Amino acid sequence: MNRTKRRTTMSNLNAWTRRNPFADFDALVKSAFGPAENWPEATAFSPAAEIARDGDDALVRLDLPGVDVEKDVTVEVQNGQLVVRGERKSESGEEDGGRAVREVRYGTFRRTFKLPARVASEAISANYDAGVLTVRVSGVHKTVEPQRISVTRGAVAPAATEQEAPATE
Repeated sequence: MNRTKRRTTMSNLNAWTRRNPFADFDALVKSAFGPAENWPEATAFSPAAEIARDGDDALVRLDLPGVDVEKDVTVEVQNGQLVVRGERKSESGEEDGGRAVREVRYGTFRRTFKLPARVASEAISANYDAGVLTVRVSGVHKTVEPQRISVTRGAVAPAATEQEAPATE
């Protein structure tokens, strides 16, 4: 096989193995249906969230206007994460000249936030006011004093076990 034919074969092989079939599929779907942002599943209800620092505490604020937090929202700690989930139900309507227009909006949501391992569920409180759910996580930013470890010189002696302990004479 001559050198140019082998090089062409190798470049074709490299081009083929570097292809991403998922990218090709995504391009096909986007060309047929438009970008994913326009799909109904992608625009499902997801409340805006903000995380702020208040001293040693962290504040997680979620915009939940019109949501009945007592019936439709739960806040819990699960597998080291703060989980806020709920459902929005909103109805509005008007009548004009014998025609009625009624609009119903609903959707479930679930937002998760990773918590440091040292945070206990007792350190978390939640408050709802003026359409904003505020979850306070106490002590998240509390500094833990570093502990200094002394460094010695020389070879590390193996730990003596009871059988290897030196005999005293």
